[in-house]
Formats: sequence, structure tokens, C-alpha cells
Amino acid sequence: MTRELDTKFDPAAIEAKWYSHWEENGLFRPARPDAQPFTIVNPPPNVTGSLHIGHALDNTLQDVVIRYERLRGKDALWVVGTDHAGIATQMVVERQMEQRQDKRSNYSREGFIDKVWEWKAESGGQITRQLRRLGCSMDWSREQFTMDEHFTRAVLKVFVDLYNQGLIYRDKRLVNWDPKLKTAISDLEVETQELKGSFWHFKYPLADGVTLDNGQDYIEVATTRPETMLADMAVAVHPTDERYKSVIGKHVVLPITGRRVPVVADEHADPELGSGAVKITPGHDFNDFEVGKRAGIAPAEMLNMLDAEANVCQTSDALVPEEFLGLHRFRREGEDGARELVVARLKELGCLIPHVTKDKDGNETEHDAEPRVIQTPFGDRGGVVIEPWLTDQWYVDAAVLAKPAIEAVKSGAIEIVPKTWEKTYFNWMENIQPWCVSRQLWWGHRIPAWYDADGKVFVAETEAEAMALADGRNLTRDEDVLDTWFSSALWPFATLGWPDETELLAKHYPNDLLISGFDILFFWDARMAMQGIHFMKEVPWKRLYLHGLVRAADGAKMSKSKGNVVDPLGLIEQYGADALRFFMAAMESQGRDIKMDDRRVEGYRNFATKLWNAARFCRANGIGASESLAAPACEGEFNRWIIGEVVETVAAIDRAMAELRFDAAANAIYHFVWDTFCDWYLELIKNQLDEETRRVAGWVLDQILVMLHPFMPFVTEELWHAQGERPCELIVARWPRPEAEADPEAKAQVDWLIALVSGLRAAKNELGIAPGATLTAYCENPSELAGSVIEFNFPAVSRLARLSGITFEAAPAGPAMQIGVGADTFVFPLEGVIDIAAEKARLEKALAASQKEAKSLEGRLGNPNFVERAKPEAVEKARADHAHHAGEAERLTAALARLG
Repeated sequence: MTRELDTKFDPAAIEAKWYSHWEENGLFRPARPDAQPFTIVNPPPNVTGSLHIGHALDNTLQDVVIRYERLRGKDALWVVGTDHAGIATQMVVERQMEQRQDKRSNYSREGFIDKVWEWKAESGGQITRQLRRLGCSMDWSREQFTMDEHFTRAVLKVFVDLYNQGLIYRDKRLVNWDPKLKTAISDLEVETQELKGSFWHFKYPLADGVTLDNGQDYIEVATTRPETMLADMAVAVHPTDERYKSVIGKHVVLPITGRRVPVVADEHADPELGSGAVKITPGHDFNDFEVGKRAGIAPAEMLNMLDAEANVCQTSDALVPEEFLGLHRFRREGEDGARELVVARLKELGCLIPHVTKDKDGNETEHDAEPRVIQTPFGDRGGVVIEPWLTDQWYVDAAVLAKPAIEAVKSGAIEIVPKTWEKTYFNWMENIQPWCVSRQLWWGHRIPAWYDADGKVFVAETEAEAMALADGRNLTRDEDVLDTWFSSALWPFATLGWPDETELLAKHYPNDLLISGFDILFFWDARMAMQGIHFMKEVPWKRLYLHGLVRAADGAKMSKSKGNVVDPLGLIEQYGADALRFFMAAMESQGRDIKMDDRRVEGYRNFATKLWNAARFCRANGIGASESLAAPACEGEFNRWIIGEVVETVAAIDRAMAELRFDAAANAIYHFVWDTFCDWYLELIKNQLDEETRRVAGWVLDQILVMLHPFMPFVTEELWHAQGERPCELIVARWPRPEAEADPEAKAQVDWLIALVSGLRAAKNELGIAPGATLTAYCENPSELAGSVIEFNFPAVSRLARLSGITFEAAPAGPAMQIGVGADTFVFPLEGVIDIAAEKARLEKALAASQKEAKSLEGRLGNPNFVERAKPEAVEKARADHAHHAGEAERLTAALARLG
């Protein structure tokens, strides 16, 4: 049904209406069983999440692609769902419990999980509602959740299969332990921060009367973590370090604990760093863990001095003094921790080597420690310092799974765009470590492993199967759950029905494209590649597109602490979803970061308004919906020209989309709509609207609506129906097929006319001549092209260029303005139009000011002190100002030259 258009474009009035219409009518995945498939999967957002600006970018790009492929007639499937987000969700629910003076420990495991499901039912769909606000045309009828029954079955099968293949195993290793959340987390979930800290030097006395060659009876060690000396198991020195060769294999006696530990030779010790001797705590440092193993200390024998909350506990050799037991590792709530007590006791024992400083007069002052800036690991969710902790965990042999995924990229089976990310991918994958997949949580996929009384493990998909393997012995299930990323790694195939052999899986796996932020390349993308190839024997997707971050306007990374986070929903409220989407696509340039700019979003809202007004003009002048997919036959040169421009724009968009150049595709349709169609074609045809022109104009507007639809779905759908009766909604219309070619003759003529009008308007502006002022033009010896255009299109030329006439002879003597158009020169007498002397004086004064400013800035930019020492934003502004004034000087010089 034809719709009336309001005089003013109001995004809010049309967005909710059209989204619900599309979804309710199943238009996000129309029935196309025989069509070529095209499949993308949405990186499943956390069920706890809300739409942030990164989601807006990521999902806009995906929606542009899926709408484009749908318009091209493909069976386009965009898989959507949410991730159960083990840690994040458990944190949210526990935090809500705390507000009610409740806690998890008041419930059984099953009772707590019931509480989480209750929370999900009430509050867990916020981000999916917000994705609808953005216009994401996902197949909501098949919405997935990683804790759904069918998905859980897939996760358990993968775990069991990998275990039976020897690719999952249980091992005692160091993990990144979050003492607040009391769970292991992955390396990728650790954020390093620079903190002010201290570097202490201690004496470790040599045992059995042994001394160094210089007679010293101790080895000096230095550390930023003195508390861990309670679990030291060795001192390492470099095997070639002459200072310590005589004591390698000897022992030191640790202060406080009295533990005898060996002096071992290991290349980890750097002779050039500090004393060259390193204390080794294999149970609490990743490097030390490897040194300990090389020294012959088995992980089971390594000492652990901290409990799950990072409080000191007794080591297996029972040598930690009682006064330390129960202390937190650090000072907190005004009370000293283990660190402070260790330093105090070592100082009392005379084992603290002070750090000495001198003032300008040479006076010495002793300090307990040397101040240092220390790279400190924090958990990205718990927000506390991560503790390397020795525990039994489940691991995936990622190195084996990574090999085929590496080869897939090298062979081209997976194309990474931009290609520059390949090096990063290879570097991580070729050096990948065992993947710790167990988490000490209640919410998540519980590990399908059971233990008998002797600790023997039985892995199976169900307890009944495990009991059968154990010959009916009593079993206890593993308490841990799987890392969230373990389950989401199955997303490309488990969402399609695997492990069942479904028609959907057969048709839509492998997926065609994955779009994700580069920040989850290792969290998710690489793991999908590994699991997809291993279980499906094919890559999960043929192309991987990695986009950049959305940054604040000044280029800074957005963060709540900086207060520079942008709410995409606020932008949608203010400017409309179409404007925000177009901004995201137009700014996305092959992985480069995007600087947020509200003014550009507003500019794209104005772009939608311009199209709205163009459609209203068309309706008011009898220009309606086209009935043809192919371009109408026509003779008029303006019509032949605009059809050729459509042909070239469609080709440019297709080229850009094939190369995943979202910016190029968006800018191609933007310039065609704003410049070519609205500013020129509608102006050219304004006074000659015959039937042919109405047919062509209606057809062109239809092509615009289809080409623009992937970027601005709401306004285009509204205008599509406003133009007339339609056989279908725009979302499922056909991508343009003009079945025409560009007309070189028409293009040359219209381009020449545009150049004349544009050149004259610019010249008037430079000389301060009113835009509406009517001038007379002279062109001596015009080219054949100029003569042809003026002869056949003089009404349009005179109207657009504001000319009273054009004479093909020399201009009369006197002050005049000149412009060049191709091979032709036009002269416009200015006698009586402006005050020539005053205009020259104005231009000369402005030119002098711009030249002076440009020279000053050039001097500043040529000064190395300024360029190297000034703030980057100051240097950038100076360069921009210099470019502006240099350009102004050129423009003003040209304007003076026009006056003769």
C-alpha cells in the first residue's frame, strides 16, 4: 500500500514499525530452499551484556553483508544467539544476591543454577532487544543459547571425543588464578597494568660453611614479591656465571623457613640483571615453574603457600611459621599482609640488603627497597591481582589442534582480511600453549568426568555411561565447569544442529564469512578454526574479517573510568539507527580504528533527510515506483547519463563488497545519492518532466533505495512503499540489474555542464558575488562539446549557472572573471557587478594573512623540538592549520588571477 510521507523525516516513527513487520513476517530468512546459501554467525554476546559501541560496529557490518546477500537472492542465514558467559553471569547473579543480604553458599549447586535461569528469563534478553533497535536482520526464529539442551549435548560430545583422542587431559600446572572469583582464567583474560612497587634485595645464607670465591657466605637475590620466599625451592644462576660456578649443586638455607634449597644452573638467570641470582618459587611464578621442572622438581612436589583467596597456608613440608598462616598476601584494610611481615622478619634477621641513595651533597640514605614500576597482571573481571597458582586442571592440547588451522590460512582455505593480521595469527598459533578449559564455577557446562574413590577418572557424556566404564563403582562428578570459550568455539556448526546430520548443517557449513573485532581473534576466532576443522573436517568459514575499535573523538580508547564511553542507543535516540549504521560502515576502513564523531552521525541523518525530501519531490511531480528491474529505454541525454551513473555505482558497490571495503561501498552510494541524483539530476530535469523522464527518475530512485538498503534499512523501506504499490517488501527485493551500459556521449555532455556550473559557482563564491547574480558569458572559439551542450540544453545551463546569455565571441574589454571548463575558457564581464578595487583589496588582505600564518606554522613544524616534544594532538593541529592556510593562499591567489 502506498504510504503518505510526512513533511519531516522522523526516524523514530518508522524504525519500530518496520522492524516488527519484518520479524513477524519471517522476512529475515525468506523461504529460498533452492537458492545459493550465504551464512554468517554472530559472535554471541554475553547474556549479561548491553549494546556498546563495539557491538554497534560489529553488528552493523554483519547486517550490511547479510542484507546485501539477501537482496542478491541468496538463502541468507544470519545465526544469532547469546553466550552463557560463565564468570560474568555468575558475578551478576551473586551481586544481586548480596544486595538482598543473600549469597551463593546458602544454596545447593542446583538451587543456585535455578536462580541463574530465573535471572536469564527476566533480564537476560536485554542485548537481543537492543540489536533489534540497531536493525539487525537476524534469524530470530532460530535464536540459540550456549546452554540450550542441544548445544550442551554438542559441548559434552566434543569434550569426550577430545579426551578419548588424547587431546584433553588433566594436569597439575600453574594457572592464572583470580582470588576474588576463585577460579582459573585464561591468559587472554589477564590485563597487565603498570603499578608503583618495590624491588627488595635479600641475603640467602649458603649452607654447610660454603662460601663464594670472594669469601661471601650468602647469595644475594632480588624480588618484587618477597612473600613468595616462603615457598622458594631453589636459587638459579646462569651456568656460565663465574661468580657462582663453585656453588652450583650446593645449598642455601632460607631465612624464616629454614628450608634447604639447591643452587641450580639455568639460563633463565641473567648475569647482567641485579646480582645474577634468582629465587625460584615454582608454585607461584610461570618462569619459575619451568625452571623447577628443568631442575627435576615434579609439579606434584612443588610447594603451594596460598589458598584460593590468596591467604597464606601451610606448605607440604610444614616449614611456614604459624604467625604467617592466614595472612593475606598483600596489605589490605589497613592490616599488614604476608609481604610486609616477611620483609620485617628478614630485616630483623639481618638478611635485608638496603637500597642506598645519595642526595646532591653526597649524603647517603638507606631504604628497605628500590622503587620500581612493575608490570602487574589483573583479572579483567575480578579486578584483583592474578596469582600464579598450582592446581589440577583440564587442558586441551591446543598445539595439535592449531596445526591444521595454521595450514588453512597458509593454503588460502581461510582468507584473513585485512591480510596484515595473518602474521599475528601465525605467531600466536605457532607458539600456542596448552589451553586450560576448566573453571571453578557453578554456572556453565559441567565437565563430564567422574572419579572413583581412588581418584581414577571416567569421562563420558552421561553418568550412566561413566558408571558402565567404572563397572558400577561409586563415582563423584567433577565440580568444575568448562571455559565459556570452549563451548562458543563450536558456534559455527553446533548452532546448525551438529552432532545430528541436519539439512541446515549440510547446506550452511562451512559459513561464508565471520566478522569480528580483532580483540577476540584468539579468544574465539582461532578456537573456532581449530574445533571446526577437527570435528567437521572443513574450515568453519571461508573468510575472516577483523575490524578495529571505535575510539573516542580524540583517538583515546573508550573506558568507563575515563568517562568517554559513547552509548549507541543514545545516538539512535538522537539521530536514528540508519544514521549510526551509515556512520559505522562509512568509517570502517579495513581494520583501522574509528574515531567517534557525533557531527558525522548527524551529517548522515541529514543525508537521510535529503533522500526523504528527494522522494517527496518525486511524488509531488508524478514520479512513482518503477515496474522494471532493467533500465527503461530512453533518448534524453540527462536520462541516458543518470542510467550510466547507476550502472557505475552498482558496479562500484559490488566491487567494494567483494573486497569487504565497507567504506568504499557506503561512500559510493552516498555520493551518488547526494551529488549525482539530488544535486544534479533532479535539478537538471526540474523543468522538463516528460513521461520518459518520469519513468527514468522513478527507476533510478528505486535503484537507490535497493543499493542503500543494507546501510539504511528503515528509511529505504519506508520510501519504497511510499513510491507506489509493491509486490514485496524492500528487504526481499532484487539487487539492481540495469541491463544497460554507461553512455560515453551523454556522460561527456553532462559532466561538461556540471563542470561549467560548479566552476562558476565556486568563482562567484571566491569573489564575493551573490549566488543569485545573473551574468553574461563569452566563449571565443568554443569546442564542439561546448557548442553541443549549450545548443541543446541552454535552458538548463542558463537556469543552473544563472546566465542571461552565452555569446561565442571575444568578451568586451574591462574587468572580468575567467573560468576554464575542459578545453574551453569562459569570460564573465564584472562591470557593475562588484566593486573590483574593493574586492581586490579584500582578497589581497586575506591572502597576506593566510600566507603569514602558513609561514609561521611552517617554521614551527620545521622545528624538531616542537615536533618531538609537543603533545601529539598539538602537532596534529598545527599540521591541519598549516594545510588549511596553505590551501587558502592558493585559492585566494587564483581568485585574484580571475580578476586580471
